[in-house]
Amino acid sequence: MKIIDIKTGTLSIPLRKAFKTALRTLEHLVTNIVLIETDDGISGLGEAPATGPITGDSSAGIRGAIHEFIKPRLIGKRIENLDEVLFLLETSCIKNTSAKAAVDIALHDLFCQMYKIPLYRFLGGFRNKVETDLTISLNSPEEMAKDSIEAISRGFRILKLKVGQDYKLDIKRIQEIRKSVGADVSLRLDANQGWKSKEAIHIMKMIEESGISIELLEQPVTAHDVEGLKQVRDSIQTPVLADESVFSPLDAEKILSMKAADFLNIKLMKTSGLRQAMTVCALAELHATECFMGCMMESKLSVTAAAHLACAKRIITRCDLDSPVLCSEDPVKGGISFEGGVITVPDLPGLGIKHIDGITWDK
Repeated sequence: MKIIDIKTGTLSIPLRKAFKTALRTLEHLVTNIVLIETDDGISGLGEAPATGPITGDSSAGIRGAIHEFIKPRLIGKRIENLDEVLFLLETSCIKNTSAKAAVDIALHDLFCQMYKIPLYRFLGGFRNKVETDLTISLNSPEEMAKDSIEAISRGFRILKLKVGQDYKLDIKRIQEIRKSVGADVSLRLDANQGWKSKEAIHIMKMIEESGISIELLEQPVTAHDVEGLKQVRDSIQTPVLADESVFSPLDAEKILSMKAADFLNIKLMKTSGLRQAMTVCALAELHATECFMGCMMESKLSVTAAAHLACAKRIITRCDLDSPVLCSEDPVKGGISFEGGVITVPDLPGLGIKHIDGITWDK
């Protein structure tokens, strides 16, 4: 099965309500779609949103990297030689992790379709279901509490609260939400690099002393401040999750060797796709450190790929794969299904995605 063409397009999906973090506000989920065509008539799908504040990638840059650097290296290559093709992809250019991730996902989709095996079974096959949290956007304490109650009514048992702009208001937000949802709902905090290390320690100790139970704290400090991350981890009782600090396996090894975090957040757009994400999993297993499967603001296409990986690997114990249910509609036919916060991957070849409505293909 030879690659004969790689096409790109864009997809825009309205959100149920604005998505707000310490870094940005979005009204629509806008993403880039990749289609790899083969001489056997089978196509593979991949996806990469532009998440400039985190990955540095723009939509034009993603599509440009695919057409200028990646496509010329892959045309004519055989899908069955997956390791060779993935090596050519990884060495096609430096950085451009989102562009590489989109192509990597499509290549894995093709390989598993070729051999008629679901992606999660090819990657390890540990289970076929995982549970995700639901993100509560950064707003007033009252609005976040209202959104939290609505999330519980939709069947979610774990909430991820966006914080990191005003620590005094953050504490009020957390208190109001805990009071509204009760003690049985798990709360995770995501500061999106919004605090300095001393500030994060002060805030978390206040929260811990108040008796409010928090499952974990995600990326309290800037991505490059691994020493500050370790300082936070060593100073508080709440487990710390490294997110923006972990892009590559080398990043993961640094954090693991320094014992700077309790969990590693794997996102395909950071790791350049599934191949490098599997390496991060292997390193985490060596260090007996659990992983967390996350996503950017992605459609159900690439979140399906992430869910397949999360189901495949025992070391991935927690998930934040909620972006499809933050959308007001779903143009992706097939792929994962949601029952409240429980995600099930399909027992179909590859990703199990049949069709996507509304793509505007590049000419």
